[in-house]
Amino acid sequence: MSASPKPAGPTLSSALREKYEPVIGLEVHVQLLTQTKIFCGCSTQFGAPPNTNVCPVCLGLPGALPVLNKRAVEFAVLASQALNCQVRETSIFARKNYFYPDLPKGYQISQFDKPLAERGYIEIAQAAGGSKKIGITRLHMEEDAGKSIHDGLADSSVYTSIDLNRSGTPLVEIVSEPDMRSADEAFEYLTLLKEIILYTGVSDCNMEEGSLRCDANVSVRPRGQEKFGTKAEIKNVNSFRFIRDAIEYEIDRQIEALEAGERIQQETRLYNPQEGRTYSMRSKEQAHDYRYFPEPDLLPLVVDARMQETIRKTLPELPEARRKRMIADYGITEYDARVLTVTKSLADQFEEAAKAAKNPKRVANLVQSELMGRLKAKGVEIDQSPVSMKGVAMSADLVESGAISSKILKDLYDKAFAAGEDFPAVYEREKPQQITDVTALEKIIDEIIAANPKQVEQYREGKTTIIGFFVGQVMKASKGQAKPELVNELLRKRLGR
Repeated sequence: MSASPKPAGPTLSSALREKYEPVIGLEVHVQLLTQTKIFCGCSTQFGAPPNTNVCPVCLGLPGALPVLNKRAVEFAVLASQALNCQVRETSIFARKNYFYPDLPKGYQISQFDKPLAERGYIEIAQAAGGSKKIGITRLHMEEDAGKSIHDGLADSSVYTSIDLNRSGTPLVEIVSEPDMRSADEAFEYLTLLKEIILYTGVSDCNMEEGSLRCDANVSVRPRGQEKFGTKAEIKNVNSFRFIRDAIEYEIDRQIEALEAGERIQQETRLYNPQEGRTYSMRSKEQAHDYRYFPEPDLLPLVVDARMQETIRKTLPELPEARRKRMIADYGITEYDARVLTVTKSLADQFEEAAKAAKNPKRVANLVQSELMGRLKAKGVEIDQSPVSMKGVAMSADLVESGAISSKILKDLYDKAFAAGEDFPAVYEREKPQQITDVTALEKIIDEIIAANPKQVEQYREGKTTIIGFFVGQVMKASKGQAKPELVNELLRKRLGR
């Protein structure tokens, strides 16, 4: 993906920005990773031909009755617990009434005044150090609507097409408190929220497939004022980076409007990433009356203490707790821990390798220096890496024992990625060995010293850092196979004469 353009809004001075305080809240919809829909047995498979994963229930046909998916409830409760929410023993499904072409029943089954869970929080790291709690107002369950297709088809200029495969897909909506005060805090909250949800396994959080969607509510107020300003809602942004850019633009837009004496309109806005700006979509001057009322075809949802405890026992170690433990167990840095726990799969694989390796810290370094960069260049994830974590551990042990140099290690990684083979297989085939024979190394060193009298003179005049030049020449002459520590020792003796 190309770099996002510079926002098209005004470039405000830092003094003007300091005059106002942004207030940001996020509403995140997460698709639960069930095989079937929330109220019927239709598949939730992505990419099926349009209107094939449907039945009378999700088509809203008269007389069809919903039956709640137990697995969706378990996933929703697990997500609530991971987000430190208080789960209600009894919650109520409600009908949210509104008309839209891809909503076949004319209402959405959701939760309103008695949601599944409330009063949670996420702790985000702050740039200045320390952490900040971002409150979660509620987490409730609901069904997704269908999809309106406005372009890309032969008759799109005349008709809007409807695909109801998504209709009835199970969702949880996670509504934050308006506790964020910058686009960076919103980005950090979203990143950590996604990490936590992925660790629980309740969703794949794939934004491209619509498994995770976020709307941002943004307002500004004079710094020190308690009353909130008028908010604008930004919808349908398809990446975390664009959400951050959209919030940045919206903050500047509202500050500029207030400074010009204008009144902020309560409205829904869309973000155009190509132009780096938001546009008005529709006014929200009057709150929409959805006429919520309890869903008469579903009993109250009861999740008693026993069921909550059973689900809590399946809660995995979450990212922040895992980072702290890994720092203590393996002697790695906080930065290492953040990189290595970005996904549960990566963290699991690292720990398996670290436990078997002589030096876990070296394994952490090699994952970042030799593995991650190559994977990023090839555009593949850790699970598709030709070099396994077992291979990384082996390579770390070879360097640790002095069997191979860092230069040889890099060459072996290059060959492994080029051939699509694991490190052990490449190592066994290449059988590279470090040159540790003193006589052979002294011969190479003598030739290099004889060929570079000027550098020898500089070293003997006190410019000892030039020894790096000689080390490089020896490594080049030995095709990277000379043992660096031994080379340094022999060079100092020879040059000191």
